[in-house]
Amino acid sequence: MRDIERLLMRYDESHQNKTNVLIHAIAVPSIYFVTLGLLWAIPVPDWIAQFNVTWAHIIAVPVLYYYFLLSGPIGAAMTLLTIVCFGGVYLLESAGISVWQFCLALFVVMWILQFVGHKIEGKKPSFLED
Repeated sequence: MRDIERLLMRYDESHQNKTNVLIHAIAVPSIYFVTLGLLWAIPVPDWIAQFNVTWAHIIAVPVLYYYFLLSGPIGAAMTLLTIVCFGGVYLLESAGISVWQFCLALFVVMWILQFVGHKIEGKKPSFLED
């Protein structure tokens, strides 16, 4: 069995309730977005900053590589999501909104939602396993 199949089977086991699945459909991409936003907000050395690159860009490369190793279509979907997330962070920055504060607050809210979803599901979160 391929790694992607094993991971999806494990995920499916603890995500049967429709409300939990809906919560995860919102919270998981949001957590990815805010994680990139928090990484974006960490200052980089000047020699890196001159190339208009952030820690989020640097970390995204091995993350996307991992997803492409799992599956080409998932890697492509994650690449698209990453581009959208970078656009969202850029919009926050352009609007004068503190990226790290916004992302930290949303991070907390989304994780609370994840745990609420698993309470509704009646199963513990499996994020340490999958």
